[in-house]
Amino acid sequence: MNKYRKQFLLDHSITHLNHASFGATPISIMHEYSHWQRKLEMNPVDFIDNQLPNLVQESRQKLSIFLNCDRDDIVYCPNPTTALNTVIRSLNLKANDEILTTDHEYGALSRTWNFICKKTGAKLIHHKVPFPITDEEDFIDSFLSKVNQRTKVIFISHITSPSSIIFPVQKICDYCNEKNIISIIDGAHVPGHIPLDIKSLNPDFYSGACHKWMCSPKGVSFLYAKKSMQEMIEPLIVSWGYEAEKPSHSQFLDYLQWQGTNDISAYLTIPSVIDNISDKKWKNKIAVCKENIQKVRKIILDKFDFTEFSELNYNLQMHSIVHNLQIENIKDKFYNNYKIQIPINVHNNYSYFRFSVHVYNEISEMEKFIDCFEDFMKKSF
Repeated sequence: MNKYRKQFLLDHSITHLNHASFGATPISIMHEYSHWQRKLEMNPVDFIDNQLPNLVQESRQKLSIFLNCDRDDIVYCPNPTTALNTVIRSLNLKANDEILTTDHEYGALSRTWNFICKKTGAKLIHHKVPFPITDEEDFIDSFLSKVNQRTKVIFISHITSPSSIIFPVQKICDYCNEKNIISIIDGAHVPGHIPLDIKSLNPDFYSGACHKWMCSPKGVSFLYAKKSMQEMIEPLIVSWGYEAEKPSHSQFLDYLQWQGTNDISAYLTIPSVIDNISDKKWKNKIAVCKENIQKVRKIILDKFDFTEFSELNYNLQMHSIVHNLQIENIKDKFYNNYKIQIPINVHNNYSYFRFSVHVYNEISEMEKFIDCFEDFMKKSF
């Protein structure tokens, strides 16, 4: 057995090829998580009132170094959906203002934008991403050609969830800064997956998940807000930080950091999480994961008449293949027959599967998927 597999609580009877959805947490980090929960329960009032503020600040400090941004420009949130809802619902949008996005965004956030547009009369403009993407510059040119004087916001994923595409967000953020357009980046799949330098990227807003590729406990994400944009942010939940009796140096932190009683022990594990994924052997295994994705991708494309959302090579730990098989309840049927956990879904009328792997996976598990999928197709037709 892969030595890293023993470090996780994953059910050995299941083949886990869907790390990207919710991640998985090493046992050592789960012990640390439990440690902080026990500290909380030993003396709840003292821990929450006196110890927790400094502990959260120390955790944000470690994360800010990892992301290359200022400590007080990030705040913890339970997930990117919450973080980005906070930003989206703070925008002062008016009728006929436009938000430019793509048709490859995460469904929960597309629903958030639809909700806001119905309330404000703003318009969500979906740029149809070419299928497949063959040239990054062509994509940028066609995407930005949709900008006009009514465009107030560009919202785009750094790595897309359904299609496993890396969008050129650096160039898009540069364009937004030049044109005075608000940039909001959904980076849920980025931290711990590909390098992220927020100061260099210079977005107005950025959110990423720590419980995916960084392998933290569930419910740890962050919201970054550029200092010049922080005053516009309103709290999603109004609590003691609003009109605080003893306001801190940051309204952004006052509004968002304390939103009612909540167990935020998972946030305190982040220094250990970062140390864990910074280990040289861990990094070497990640490189192997990416190599294995490329090997399996080639096997699949050579073996079957399948295609991809993009012809560009992104060197990720996740990859999406378009199969376009029309089989009712295909995901559930496949899982029930083969006990392989992998998303088999439909995006923009393209039927696809997405495999995503981490240190606990071996290439043999992906090869098993190929054999089982071939068997499944034979039995289904």
